[in-house]
Amino acid sequence: MEDLTSAYTTIGVWGPRARDLLQSLTSDDLSNSGFPYGSTREVTFGSLSARLFRISYVGELGWEIYVPMEQGMPMWDMLWEAGRSFGVVPVGAGVYGTTGRLEKGYRLMGAELESEYNPVEAGLARPKVKPADFIGKQAYLQAREGQPGALLCTLTVEDHMSARDHIKRYMTGREPITTRDGGRIVDPKGRPSYVTSAGMGPAVGKYLLLAYLPLEHAVVGTDLAVMYMNELYPVKVAVVGSTPLFDPSDSRMKA
Repeated sequence: MEDLTSAYTTIGVWGPRARDLLQSLTSDDLSNSGFPYGSTREVTFGSLSARLFRISYVGELGWEIYVPMEQGMPMWDMLWEAGRSFGVVPVGAGVYGTTGRLEKGYRLMGAELESEYNPVEAGLARPKVKPADFIGKQAYLQAREGQPGALLCTLTVEDHMSARDHIKRYMTGREPITTRDGGRIVDPKGRPSYVTSAGMGPAVGKYLLLAYLPLEHAVVGTDLAVMYMNELYPVKVAVVGSTPLFDPSDSRMKA
């Protein structure tokens, strides 16, 4: 194996016009049938050769583009120039790692995915388990057979106004999730509920929180609270499990 981390750069092109933009720069077939979701291949853009991976971390149609580091700027300039007529907008990790991710309910290593909770509680269990052995398989099978102590949920903040100083407050993560009257929430395994990720969801018009909740609270429509700066703010359970709040059928990114 060879570590190529510093040898390559990645540019993500996502959005309803992503295919139109990229197709204007290449004669390779980027249609849905010619380049289906989840596939990868080499594509030629003028004098540049790039590897495209049709995948999205923001819930929109698009590709990740991988090129050698020294070709990163020429690739960016080509995309930027061609993208002007398609309304392209440059964005950073705030969309990729926060807003777009939270709208789709995507889990993040070190936030939602860590050793305290298993894949079943994270909503990542699938209908089948591959027959081949893999690291953690026994623990995963055991988790599938048992009752989860909590489930990862998407919550919406219903009111941001501070009753104390009358300005709007926005959570940043790690805040306690409580009952509406401030009661502590702890699951059967002794794990308290807290915000694992927080951020704005522009497409759904709500500020979003991810949190693990015991089964009795992990019910869509349940009214709870989040404690921030020693005040309680009302929140509501919008999604239980991994179904995205935005475009739950994934039709946009698989178009």
